Amino acid sequence: MIRFEDIQEKVESYMPGVDLDLLRRAYVFSAKEHKGQTRSSGEPYLTHPLSVAAILADLRLDLTCVVAGLLHDVLEDTLTTADVLETHFGKDITHVVEGLTKISRISFNSKEQQQAESFRKMMLAMVDDIRVILVKLADRLHNMRTLEHLSARQQERIARETLEIYAPIANRLGMAKVKNELEDLALKHLDPPGYQALVEAMDQKRKITDDFIREIQTSLRTELEKAGIKCDIYGRRKHLYSIHRKIKKQRIDVSEVYDYIAFRILTDSVKDCYGCLGVIHGIWHPVPGRIKDFIAMPKPNMYQSLHTSVMSDKGQPFEVQIRTHEMHRIAEEGIAAHWKYKEGKGGQDADANVQWLRQIMEWQQDLKDPREFLSMVKVDLYPEEVYCFTPQGQVRSFPRGATPIDFAYSVHTEVGHRCVGARINGKLQPLRTELRNGDIVEILTSPNHHPSQDWLTIAKMPRARAKIRQWLNIDRRNRSIDLGKTVTDREFKRFRFTLKRHQGEGGKLHDVLQALGCASLDDFYAAVGYGKLGPRALIEKLDPAARPHDAHEGPIAHAVKKALGIAGKKVTVRGLDDALIALARCCNPIRGEPIVGYITRGRGVTVHSERCPNLEKLLYDPERRIEVAWESADESRFDVRITVFSEDRPGILAKITSAIAESKSNIKNVEARTYEDRRGEITLLLDIADLNHLEKILERVKGIEGVYHVERQVA
Repeated sequence: MIRFEDIQEKVESYMPGVDLDLLRRAYVFSAKEHKGQTRSSGEPYLTHPLSVAAILADLRLDLTCVVAGLLHDVLEDTLTTADVLETHFGKDITHVVEGLTKISRISFNSKEQQQAESFRKMMLAMVDDIRVILVKLADRLHNMRTLEHLSARQQERIARETLEIYAPIANRLGMAKVKNELEDLALKHLDPPGYQALVEAMDQKRKITDDFIREIQTSLRTELEKAGIKCDIYGRRKHLYSIHRKIKKQRIDVSEVYDYIAFRILTDSVKDCYGCLGVIHGIWHPVPGRIKDFIAMPKPNMYQSLHTSVMSDKGQPFEVQIRTHEMHRIAEEGIAAHWKYKEGKGGQDADANVQWLRQIMEWQQDLKDPREFLSMVKVDLYPEEVYCFTPQGQVRSFPRGATPIDFAYSVHTEVGHRCVGARINGKLQPLRTELRNGDIVEILTSPNHHPSQDWLTIAKMPRARAKIRQWLNIDRRNRSIDLGKTVTDREFKRFRFTLKRHQGEGGKLHDVLQALGCASLDDFYAAVGYGKLGPRALIEKLDPAARPHDAHEGPIAHAVKKALGIAGKKVTVRGLDDALIALARCCNPIRGEPIVGYITRGRGVTVHSERCPNLEKLLYDPERRIEVAWESADESRFDVRITVFSEDRPGILAKITSAIAESKSNIKNVEARTYEDRRGEITLLLDIADLNHLEKILERVKGIEGVYHVERQVA
C-alpha cells in the first residue's frame, strides 16, 4: 500500500519549498470522508486516492494536480459539497475535482469507432483545465492496475472503454508511458488467452533477447565513443499491445515478429542525434523505407525523435530511436512534462492542434515558476465543435452556436418539425439557447406544432435549415393553393364560368394549363394564390367570349387595390400577363432604377429597388424572385420624398422651391424645421417622372448656396 509519506517525499523532491501542509490537509480530509468505504478488493477505499496521487507525483505534476488526486472522488462518493471543498482547498482545486466528477458521469457505452472518437473529442472539449484530464488518466491507470477484482463483464467494459477512449487521449497528449501501460492492461482483460500466449512467447525469447541487447549495446557504445558522441543507450522490448496489434494487422504468428526489439539513444543535442544516425547506418544496413525524421517534423502530440530500422549481422532486424534527453521526457510524459521543454527547430505546420501546443510552449517560457504552467493551460483542441448527449446517452456533434432546433433535426425530421421546446440538463430552456459541451438535451414536441420563419435565424446547421425551408415552402404552397381556389371560384362565379366543361378527354384544360406554365390545376391555384397569375388568364383562354356579370369595378374593389398599393401598368412581369403588381413601400422604387420582383402570397408581385435594405432578408427563397421591367410606354408619375439640410437663412426655402419648379416637378407637401445652431431641415414630397428627373432635381438643389446635403427618403 502506498503511504502518504512516500507521496510527500516525491513531491518535495521536485518542488522544494512546496506547501506540504496543504497536501497533508487533503490527505486527512480524504481519509475522513472515505472512512468506512472499501474497494472491490476489500482494501480501504483510501488506497485508491493515495495511488492516484502517487502516479501524479511520479509524473512530477504541480501541487494542484496531486491534491486533486487525493480528493478526486469526494464529491461523487461522499456527502461533501463543492462549497465545503472550496472553503477548505480554494477554487482551483475545487474546479479540477468538479471537472473530474462531471466526466465520471458520462456513460461510454458505444462500441462504434466513430462514437468513441466523438467521446474523446467531447471529453477534451468539455473541460477547460488540462489538469482534469491528467488526474482522470491517473485515476484510470490505477483502476486498470486493480481491475482483476471486478466481474468479468465489468472488466471487459472498462478495458474496452480504456482502449477506445483513454489510451488515445493519453497518446493525443503525448503521454506514451501512460498510453502503453493502459493498452497492455486493456489487452490483458479483453483477450486473456492471447495476452498470456504473448507473454509466454516473449519470455521464451527473453534469454536470446537479453544477450542480443547486450551485444548491440556494446557495439553501439564503442562506435559512438570513437565518433566523440556522448550518449546513453537503452535496449527494450516493444510493449505487448504494440506487438499484438502488428500480429493482427499483418495476420502473422508471434514467431514471425522480428522487430520486437528496440534501442533508444539519448544525446545532449540535435546535432548528436543526426551524428548517431550516420554511425548506425555505417555499422548495419538500414531497412529501406523505415527511416523517419520526427525531429524536423514533430508529431501533433509534440513527439520528436529519429527512427531507423536496421538489420544485424545475424539477420535480426531491430529499431533504433534517437532523441535528446529533453525530447525523451516529452515523449514519455507529453504535456505533463513539456513546461521544461525547449522547442526544437522544426518546420512550420498548419495543423491547428500543433499550433495550439506550440503556443503553450511559448507561454511557459514567460513563466517565472514552472509550477504555474499547468494552471494556465486550457484545453481548446476542438474550438469549432460542441458535443451533447441525448437522454439515452448517445453523443452528437454540432458546430459552435448550435441550438436545440439543430439537435431536434439531428434526431429526426419529424422531431424537428414538432419541436416546441427543450429541456437542457433537466431545465426548460428557450429554443434560441446555444448548446454547450456536455449538455444533455431532451426535445419536447407537440403534434400540432410546426416550424416558423424565425427558425431559419435560430438554426445553424445546413441540414436543419434545409428541412425548415422545405417545410415552409410546402406550407406556403398549400396555403397558396387554398387561397387560389377561393379567389378563382369567386372569379368563375363572376364570369358565370364552369370549369368542368373543359376537363376530361375532350376538354382543353390540360393544354391551356401547359401554355400558362402549370403542370396541374393545383399549380395554377398556387400561382393565383402567390399572385403570379390571375383567374382571368384561364377564363380568357378557355372561353374568350366570357364576360363578367358585373364588369364595372365598384368602390370596394377600387379601395382594396388602393390599400394594397396595386400599381397600374407601370411594371410588367416577364412571362406573365395577368399578375397583380404592387410597388414596395419600404424602398418606393421609381422608373429608371434597377428593380426586383418578389412574389408575395395573396398580393401578387411586389416590386423592390435593388438597393432595398430588406431585399436580402426577403430573397432567402430564390424561387420567389421573378424578373420585372418598367413599362416603356408608361408615363405615370411617382411620389418621392426628399430632405434638404441647409443653413437657417432668409430666402433659402424660396430658392429651393424655385429650383424644383424650374425642374418641372410639382411640390405636393413641404415641412420645414429650424434648430438653435442655425441649421434647417426641409422635407418635400415631389411629383417625379423617373430616376433621371429625380437626379437632376437633387443636383440642382445641392448647388444652392447654404445647402449642406440632400437625400432621398425611401421609407
